[in-house]
Amino acid sequence: MNIAVIGTGYVGLVSGTCFAEKGNNVICVDIDEKKVTQLKAGQIPIYEPGLETIFTKNIEAGRLSFTTNLAEGIQNAEIIFLALPTPSDEDGSADLSYVSKCAEAISPLITDYKIIVNKSTVPVGTAEMVSNILSEKATAPFDVVSNPEFLREGSALKDFMNPDRVVIGSSSQRAIEKMSALYAPFIQDENQIVIGDEKSAEMSKYAANAYLSARLTFMNEIATLCEKVGANVDFIRESMGMDDRIGSKFLFPGIGFGGSCFPKDIRALVKTAKDNDYNFKILNSVIEVNESQKVVIVQRVKNYFKGNLEGKRITIWGLAFKPNTDDVRQASSLKIISRLLDEKAIVSVFDPVAMENVKKIFGDKIIYSENSEQAIKDADALIIVTEWNEFRKFPLELLANTMKSKVVFDGRNIFKLEEMETAGFYYESIGRPTVGKNKN
Repeated sequence: MNIAVIGTGYVGLVSGTCFAEKGNNVICVDIDEKKVTQLKAGQIPIYEPGLETIFTKNIEAGRLSFTTNLAEGIQNAEIIFLALPTPSDEDGSADLSYVSKCAEAISPLITDYKIIVNKSTVPVGTAEMVSNILSEKATAPFDVVSNPEFLREGSALKDFMNPDRVVIGSSSQRAIEKMSALYAPFIQDENQIVIGDEKSAEMSKYAANAYLSARLTFMNEIATLCEKVGANVDFIRESMGMDDRIGSKFLFPGIGFGGSCFPKDIRALVKTAKDNDYNFKILNSVIEVNESQKVVIVQRVKNYFKGNLEGKRITIWGLAFKPNTDDVRQASSLKIISRLLDEKAIVSVFDPVAMENVKKIFGDKIIYSENSEQAIKDADALIIVTEWNEFRKFPLELLANTMKSKVVFDGRNIFKLEEMETAGFYYESIGRPTVGKNKN
C-alpha cells in the first residue's frame, strides 16, 4: 500500500519504518526542514534499539522517503497517519492544535478517497473533530479512523512488529477492511485486531496507560509502607505476581514514572473526566503521589548528610526516564538534579545515551562523565535513577574503590541487599530494609 505518515517524532518514525519493512511504500512528512534533511541523509534523531538497521535498509530499498511538502506526501497515499504532538496544556488537557492545523491543511488536498488515521494519543472526540474539519474543503469521500499506538520506548520495534493487539476505531466497513489488511502481516491471529467505534478506541489508550500508572503508583505506596513497618517489598512483589489475576508486570517500585506518555495521558484523562462532571479520584492521587515520589530520594540523601549537601559530590547514574531510550521528558532525574543544585551539591552524571538531552537543560551546571566509572570518582554518594544493565553489572569492588564514600541510594532496586551489606556499603533502596550504618 501507499502510506503517508505526517510527523516524524517517535511514533511517526517508528510506525513509518515498520510499515515500510512489511513492503509498503511510505513517505514521511514533517515541517522541520533540518530534521527531514537529516532523515534523508540516514540520520535518526531518536535512540531506539534496532531502528537504525531497518531504517537504513528501507531507505536503500526505496520504500521509505521523506519530504516537507504535504501535498507531495499525501498525493498518492491510500492511508494517511497523523502522528503529531499532543502536549499537555496548563489545565492538563491535550493540546490538539497540531492535529487541527494538519487537518485544515489536508482538507483541500483530498481529491480521491483517503483514510485519515489518528495515530497519536488523543482525547475522546478527536476523530469527530478531524472529520468535521476535513469536511469543510474535501472534494472526495474520506474516513477518519482512530488507531492508537501502544509502543514502549526501548522496545518499540518489537511492539510494532509483533503487537499484542491492534485497536481500530471506525464506523466505516471500507476503512476497517483496509486497515485490517494493512496490519495483517504484523499479527499471528485475526483476534488480535480489536474493532470498535472511534470514541472507544480513543479511550482505550488512555485507559491502558492510566491503569499501568496506577499500578506503579500503588506499588510505590506499598513500598513506602513497607519501609515504615519493616517489610521487604521484593517479597510482596513476588508474592503478588504469582496471582494470575494480578500478574508480575508493572509491580516494581521506584522513584516515579516519567516519559512522554504516562504523565501527559493521565492528566488528559483527568481533564476529560472534569469536563464531563466527573472527579477521577484515583488518577488525581496517582499524579500527586508520582510527583512526590520523584524527589523522595533527595530527602534521604539530605538526611544522611544531616541536612547539608553543600559541596558534597553526588553522582547520578541514569538520566533517561527508562532504559534503552534517550528520552528525558518528565524524567525523575531532572527533578533530582534541580533539587541537588538548590542544595549547592556538586552533581556528576552519566547515562549511556541521554546525556545530550540533559545538556540542553542544565548546560554547564553539572558535570558530564564519559562512563559510569568516571562519574563515581571521589563521589560522596551515588544515586541510581535509571536501571540500565551496565549499572546492574557494575563490579561492587570497583564501585567501593572508586567512590570517596561507600554510600548508595538506589531508586530502582538494582542491587541485592546481601551483596551490598557484604561489600560494606551504606545502601538505601525503595521499600526494602536499609543496609549499613550512617557514619556521618
